[in-house]
Amino acid sequence: MEYVIVDAQVGDVSGVLDPSRYLSCLSSISGDLPPGARAFATDTDHYDFHSRRCVKDLTLRAVRGAGGEQAEVEFEHSCWKHDEDLLIRYDGVSSFTVDPVDKGRRLDFGTVLLDELLPHGDGCSHEIACWEGTVTIVCRDLQATWTDTDCSSAS
Repeated sequence: MEYVIVDAQVGDVSGVLDPSRYLSCLSSISGDLPPGARAFATDTDHYDFHSRRCVKDLTLRAVRGAGGEQAEVEFEHSCWKHDEDLLIRYDGVSSFTVDPVDKGRRLDFGTVLLDELLPHGDGCSHEIACWEGTVTIVCRDLQATWTDTDCSSAS
């Protein structure tokens, strides 16, 4: 990621998540993001670790259409933090890269650390860092939709 740090060092503690550089430049780059990406990136809950709509701690559940012009990435809630799942639909996909830490593991990426949306010549890039890998999508735009879930029936 260009601005978000997923392994910061604070004193003696390593592995600290720090979106502050990204958040400080977001106001200057958000106008260059397509409308859906801009709405998702600038949502005040997106990087608020205490918010139910923060992407941190979601689990990457499914990827559909990775080779086509439209793709979806589905994230499952964590009942201790979220009460909704997240579905992101990407339109005009020009690049879809899945980079697992362990090349033998398919899409078992574990939980989301953080993500970063940046302007791109094709629209925007969306990099999603998880404990076990990274997914990066370049697309014309995206639509993020939060959907209610019943935590009592979650697996």
